Amino acid sequence: MLKENEVFAVLPAKDMARARSFYRDKLGLEPADVMDEDNVQYRCGNGTTFLLYKTDNAGTAQNTQVGWRTDDINAEVSDLQSRGIVFEEYDFPGLKTENGVATTPVGKAAWFIDSEGNILNIFQRP
Repeated sequence: MLKENEVFAVLPAKDMARARSFYRDKLGLEPADVMDEDNVQYRCGNGTTFLLYKTDNAGTAQNTQVGWRTDDINAEVSDLQSRGIVFEEYDFPGLKTENGVATTPVGKAAWFIDSEGNILNIFQRP
């Protein structure tokens, strides 16, 4: 049954005003649906969406929470850096970034952290 239903990501935010400013000013996203002051939905490519919601649990996950697929990771990284985004640098067995971008057997990836401590990702398949 679930395989036929739309799926969307859910991201926590401690401070909705700060988070909305980050997603607007740094990522260039505007809300598609403001359900109320504590729940805002954003629409991205191919009809995909994510919900930003208020909770004190924001920033506690130590894993990638949302990712965007791109055809040109270098252009996306460069654009986001020009907006003030700082990409994470990793160096551990199986994953090393160079200038914020890791090359893996399944593609290239880059990670950054939003205003609420959520780990976000950009990914390019080979």
